[in-house]
Amino acid sequence: MNGRASGSSPDIERLSDNAKRSVSIGVLARLLCISLLLPLIIVIDGCGHKSTQAQIPSAPPPPQEKPAVNVPSTETPGADENIDVPADAKPIFEETGIASWYGAPYHNRRGSNGEVYNMHAMTAAHLTLPLGSIVRITNVRTGHSALVRVTDRGPFVVGRIVDLSLAAAKALDVYLPGTAKVRLEVLRSPAPLDAGGRWAVQIGSFTGQKAAADLAEHLQRRYQTAKVVKFASPIGDWWVRVRVLDDDRERAIALTRETETDEGAVFLVRLD
Repeated sequence: MNGRASGSSPDIERLSDNAKRSVSIGVLARLLCISLLLPLIIVIDGCGHKSTQAQIPSAPPPPQEKPAVNVPSTETPGADENIDVPADAKPIFEETGIASWYGAPYHNRRGSNGEVYNMHAMTAAHLTLPLGSIVRITNVRTGHSALVRVTDRGPFVVGRIVDLSLAAAKALDVYLPGTAKVRLEVLRSPAPLDAGGRWAVQIGSFTGQKAAADLAEHLQRRYQTAKVVKFASPIGDWWVRVRVLDDDRERAIALTRETETDEGAVFLVRLD
């Protein structure tokens, strides 16, 4: 056998020592690199991955309440008012003349009887019948008739005898033409028709306030015991009303005959 097979030569031993040192140095270098890079890896790992902890969603904010919206009611107060009179009721007063009708802008405004005027109710305006009277109106041409309650004053147009609500005008075929010849029959009245009452004189209308003011001043000087006022209507024209002493009917009738105006007309009006 070769003698080198049974032992190591010095050169081989030197190589072995060098290899061991190289391995040790490599291991130390690796450990040093790992120790330097480990914190960086942890930071990167923490930044690059989302937490696996379950996310509990926060409660949604409470819904905001919507502001209340005032929805107009479809019911109209007084529209279904039932007017009852005996079937055999006899008229206590009759007249025939021209009827007209009125609606907006008087709708929902206070009428002469203190109630809010409802153009969808079966009502009417008359100059001299006691407020609250129940009358039957008949269209002379069509024959249609209806019962209405007097709640207001008017019409303040020469030649007309009654102003109907919108509902009454539709029932009596007056709505579309605007006016119609009618027969008016008073079936029930809360007060005598030919006695008592509170009376006044209404003059107008005037297109301007000055004309009404001038007439009011003139009448106040002439009738010192009377109460004279001027006022604007819902449609913007002007009126003068004279309340005579004690609201006496005869005094009001006399004032009506004595008063002249270049604009408008003079009307005898019952207040109650």
